[in-house]
Amino acid sequence: MIAGTIPKAHYIMIGGFLGAGKTTALAQFGEFVKGRGLRVGLISNDQSTGLVDTTMLRSKGFDVEEIAGGCFCCRFNSLVDAANRLTEATRPDVFLAEPVGSCTDLVATVSYPLSRIYGDQFTVAPLSVLVDPSRCARVLGLAEGRSFSSKVAYVYRKQLEEADLIVINKCDTIDDGLRASLTSHLESEFPKATVMLCSAIGGEGLDDWFATVLETQCESAATMTIDYAEYAEGEALLGWLNCTVRVSCETEFDANAMLSDLAEQLRTHIAAGGHEIAHLKMTLDAGDSEGSLAAVSLVGSDETVDQRETLLDRVGGGELIINIRAEADPEVLRAATTAVLSSKTAANHGVSFEVEHLEHFRPGKPTPTHRHEVSQ
Repeated sequence: MIAGTIPKAHYIMIGGFLGAGKTTALAQFGEFVKGRGLRVGLISNDQSTGLVDTTMLRSKGFDVEEIAGGCFCCRFNSLVDAANRLTEATRPDVFLAEPVGSCTDLVATVSYPLSRIYGDQFTVAPLSVLVDPSRCARVLGLAEGRSFSSKVAYVYRKQLEEADLIVINKCDTIDDGLRASLTSHLESEFPKATVMLCSAIGGEGLDDWFATVLETQCESAATMTIDYAEYAEGEALLGWLNCTVRVSCETEFDANAMLSDLAEQLRTHIAAGGHEIAHLKMTLDAGDSEGSLAAVSLVGSDETVDQRETLLDRVGGGELIINIRAEADPEVLRAATTAVLSSKTAANHGVSFEVEHLEHFRPGKPTPTHRHEVSQ
């Protein structure tokens, strides 16, 4: 495929639960699109502002619009407005959109309405849903370990049920046995979907997945049945925290080590109460001209901290962004964050933290702007 062969802008949505690796995959997809001579615009989404995802994507040179205050389904008009702003700025051939990780029913509330109302502007791709293999195995009962309550798991399973493509991400982190059993189980329980494997970091399987998405369109299959009351209850069990902090130090310090220490301290505080972390991620932007970041990620209360991006040199300060999503009361997340920012972790690195913005909440009840149903 070369530039000019897509007559309308291609709208591609990559869903999946919190911590599945959507942002990393989105960045890789963006590079793939640019490698084919096409222009790309990215749209990130969250229940609030101050996103690690947006910061990460912009640091890689992408044009990004951020939709805050609700998921795509509830902010449908904002989604269209974001696409229009990107169109005015750079006229993308391809839009890559990352919905909130606790959101589902995206085909009926986003894909179908886009096709029906704005079909003259967009060619809508099939919905890809990424999964973290270790978490997916626990939710589906294929492996032992911490997992979510049944109501949160309801949302997780509904994401898989509506997927056109279920993409097992991080496949390079699991053995052949789990690859085979997870693939077989997903194919059996969710027969509508094509199951693929990839590693957004390592690169395995990405080209096949990206090419499949670019070359196909969303079809009007039957809309899935969903209990919105149970969906809302499941989402409401998740606590959300977004925090922006000014970091300063009289001497230069190792930002990579500091972030890892902070993440481990947060994990310990949250896990001590028996709470399951859906995704904890942080970035430190030193504010240099190259836009480089240090970034860490943690998926699960019994998992280890993953250093995603590193700074090569010691720094004197910068902007720290903390995003935490967990099955916990938001006050638990606030208390943990406040305690860690005032703990010996900071003193050991010689830094001072000034909280500029902190909000903690539960997502509100999903109320789609449109819901286009397709019957059998």
